[in-house]
Amino acid sequence: MPDQFYPAVLAVNDERADALAAGDGGRRSLTAALRRGAKPAGNPAQVHRTTIMTTLYVHDGVAFREAESHDVIQQAQALISRRFRPGAPILSRPKEVREFLRLRLGSLDHEIFCCFYLNSRRRLIAFEELFRGTVDCAQVHPRDVLRQALNHNATAVIFAHNHPSGSLEPSPADDFITRRLKDLLALMDVLVLDHIIVGECGCYSFAEHGLI
Repeated sequence: MPDQFYPAVLAVNDERADALAAGDGGRRSLTAALRRGAKPAGNPAQVHRTTIMTTLYVHDGVAFREAESHDVIQQAQALISRRFRPGAPILSRPKEVREFLRLRLGSLDHEIFCCFYLNSRRRLIAFEELFRGTVDCAQVHPRDVLRQALNHNATAVIFAHNHPSGSLEPSPADDFITRRLKDLLALMDVLVLDHIIVGECGCYSFAEHGLI
């Protein structure tokens, strides 16, 4: 992942843009170039060469380059992930939880089954991707889910998985495994608070639809 990320609306002249692309000038030159409405240096006759660039730059350890789509996604994931460190109040951030899941799972071409482990105050202990599947299913092993919940000393969990097809409709298998996990974890006094399905256009909450 690039070690620097510079989002901005740039107004730089062609010479400065060339310097950025070549890595000349380093961070100071880029900082100067990032100022909105920056004026081209040198001959006033070159004002017409000013280029307005609505783009993003990253520094990859060698030089500055234009950010690619995966750079943007990685940085967005990193920023949102910072809000989900141990101790984060998950239940008070439903919108951020969904944004986090959509960035983490929404673009995958295979299913991933995940779990948020929560303590008695409903704060985050850990987030884990437990099972990886194919384009239309992920085999979930209830014993492994229970083991991990006990390992984390969790008192509550929130499950999530994605539908690469984009559909938000829970399948019969989704409903079955949710009920099975809820019943199994209840034996150890671990509550299943929700199961979220991540699709192309948003998220589906079992809890909001009265299915938990």
